[in-house]
This record gives sequence, C-alpha cells and structure tokens, in this order.
Amino acid sequence: QVQAVESGGGLVQPGGSLRLSCSNSDAIFTFWDMAWYRQAPGKQRELVATVTRDGHTNYANSVKGRFTISRDSAKSTVDLQMNSLEPEDTAVYYCNANPILSNYWGRGTQVTVAS
Repeated sequence: QVQAVESGGGLVQPGGSLRLSCSNSDAIFTFWDMAWYRQAPGKQRELVATVTRDGHTNYANSVKGRFTISRDSAKSTVDLQMNSLEPEDTAVYYCNANPILSNYWGRGTQVTVAS
C-alpha cells in the first residue's frame, strides 16, 4: 500500500524552528494538491497548510506568518518550515493529498514544543 512518509519532527523550545519533509508517491504528487495536517492529543486532526500543483499556498490562521509549505517537483516532496514554534503547535504532523486520500496516511512525525 502506498503511503506518505513524514520526517523531521522532534523536541524544540518555544520560539524555535523545525523543518518537516514528506516523501510521496510520484503519482499522488503529480496529480493532487498536497497538504500538511496535525493532530494534538485529545483533539481532532486539523488542516495546517495546503499547496496546489502550481504552487499556490494557504494556511490555517493559527500558523499564518510562522509556517511555510513548499513542494519540490523533482523529488516529489512537500516540506513544512515551522518558525516561532509555540507549545500549542505540539502534535503529530501528517502529510496527505488535499482533499484527503483515506488510504494514504503515513505514520506522521511528532513535534513537541516545550522548554
């Protein structure tokens, strides 16, 4: 089964930065808009940022101005640069298509923001 593969998470102090990367199936990456999602403990999964096939981006209000999503067509990867991290950003981060492909979820990557 084809799945996304997320990496780059870790423990960071408030105000710090992390860069997440997602490796994708070439077919999914070529034909779908992509997105990053996150799920915090006890909360529903939420959409964080989206990037269309031609590079247009959109962000949740909670991360606007701090996070930047990008896609690399040569590598079929989608990155999420996260700056000025806050404890509220602690979650498991996933990438998937937009709209979601239910069978494409990967394991995600844990981001923990704590001092």
